[in-house]
Amino acid sequence: MQSKAKSYQFSFILLLGVLLFTWFLNISSGSVNIPIKSTFSALFNGEVPIDSWKYIIWNYRIPKAFTAILVGGGLALSGLLMQTLFRNPLAGPFVLGISSGASLGAALLLLGSSLLSGFAVFGFLNDVSLVIAASLGSFLVLLIVMLVANRVRDTMALLIIGLMFGSVTSAIVSVLAYFSDAEQLQRFIFWSYGSVGNLSWNQLILLASIVFIGVLLSVFSIKKLNAFLLGENYAQSLGVSLKKSRLLIIIATGLLAGSITAFAGPIAFVGLAVPHLTRQLFNTMEHKILVPAVFFYGAILMLLCDTIAQLPNSASVLPINAITSLIGAPVVIWLLVRKRKLLF
Repeated sequence: MQSKAKSYQFSFILLLGVLLFTWFLNISSGSVNIPIKSTFSALFNGEVPIDSWKYIIWNYRIPKAFTAILVGGGLALSGLLMQTLFRNPLAGPFVLGISSGASLGAALLLLGSSLLSGFAVFGFLNDVSLVIAASLGSFLVLLIVMLVANRVRDTMALLIIGLMFGSVTSAIVSVLAYFSDAEQLQRFIFWSYGSVGNLSWNQLILLASIVFIGVLLSVFSIKKLNAFLLGENYAQSLGVSLKKSRLLIIIATGLLAGSITAFAGPIAFVGLAVPHLTRQLFNTMEHKILVPAVFFYGAILMLLCDTIAQLPNSASVLPINAITSLIGAPVVIWLLVRKRKLLF
């Protein structure tokens, strides 16, 4: 038992080292070629040959790298919460329709701006308003899901209702897209690709605060999550309040997935695959280990995907959604084939 604890400690130290390496790799790459020595100097407030390099590193690359950590870790953790709550390996952070609500809020602003022309005239259509619209959409769906969770006893019924909310919001987005012009559609499509490079320091601090609350609620739910793995009846026999526990997990997921989608757009794959990847590598179902490990793995994966998405010496950036699936999916398939079973 003691050797296993030491093994986990070593694994977390290794994960922290890999995280720091991928973080530095991420801020060292971009459209402007900045030497590694100059990057180190800029980080530790040393002399940099070109002043603009320091500005690029501190005002673009470092916020982008920290955003990638929050986005990857938060989505992976919300995916773990949903898979455990519903005891379903295909569950992810989007099953409750919270991210779909954020997409609906964004779509109403971007695709319905012709209906809201008064807002557009006053310059309302900008990045800040987009975040507000997406946040309101995700919060509205989260509120509805919480009200439903109070009335529905069966967790699987809640999962189906969440999927139905997602279908309804997707249908409304489709109708809005049908009546939109090419420019509006293009703007919405670019938003749907996802991006971790559009946040200012103030926006990053706000996102970090919300994600921190979501992570804190997840940590408080560790014992409840372990009980849910054994079934609702067993969890209830251990004195776990199903209604309160479900609400706490749903709120944590809503804060994580909703805020991340609002700030960075809908990013697929990470929330679904990273929990499986972590279970395979750590060979455990203990959430005391899984919660921090999943966050680390999600952050590392998102940093790597963002580094790959940024084409070297080019202003073009590939869609982060495409990269997460192209890079991550083959790895998970290989692990599952090698292990020949899902650890769930």
